[in-house]
Amino acid sequence: MKNFLIKFGFIVALLVLVRPVYGNVSLVVLGDSLSAGYGMSQQQSWVGVLQQRWQQTHPSIELINASISGDTTQGALNRLEGIIKTHQPDAVFVELGGNDGLRGFTPTTIKANLLQIINRLQAENIKVAVSQIRIPPNYGRRYSDMFADIFPDLTTSTDTLLVPFFMEQIALNPELMQNDGIHPNEDAQDDIADIMEPHLLNLLER
Repeated sequence: MKNFLIKFGFIVALLVLVRPVYGNVSLVVLGDSLSAGYGMSQQQSWVGVLQQRWQQTHPSIELINASISGDTTQGALNRLEGIIKTHQPDAVFVELGGNDGLRGFTPTTIKANLLQIINRLQAENIKVAVSQIRIPPNYGRRYSDMFADIFPDLTTSTDTLLVPFFMEQIALNPELMQNDGIHPNEDAQDDIADIMEPHLLNLLER
């Protein structure tokens, strides 16, 4: 009996330590130009880089890029039903709000749209992660702070995963940015994929 308990305890320890094995799951990236690959093909975007990488390392995960350059929270909300119906995702990473902020939309409106997106996904038992988004400080400290607060407030109230804004690690290096100073270039996509991969796997493990 003692030997059995020792062996049983060893097996349980292994199950805790071993990295989770993913079943067949689908993960949708619902974003704007930062994820759509502005100025390049979708295959060259960071999502495309991860798609190719996971074909080798996580073939059971289907990664779908539903991002559109220039999209707003309202635009994504309008097409959400079609995305759910077409892809039937197990998880969604929401990277939205930047275009709303750059157009000066009210934080109340942005937050309300994102909340509707989260609530609709959660109603289908879809796991949700939301990217922190920040806008340039030239929009005024008060507005920039109110905008930045949207994302931790939302994820706390909805029990969703908050993901750090990947551009904060990219934008400081001009060699990784396009001439407009807003969008990452093709050289940055591998770096963004490296930043995002553990967060997306964490979302699937939740």
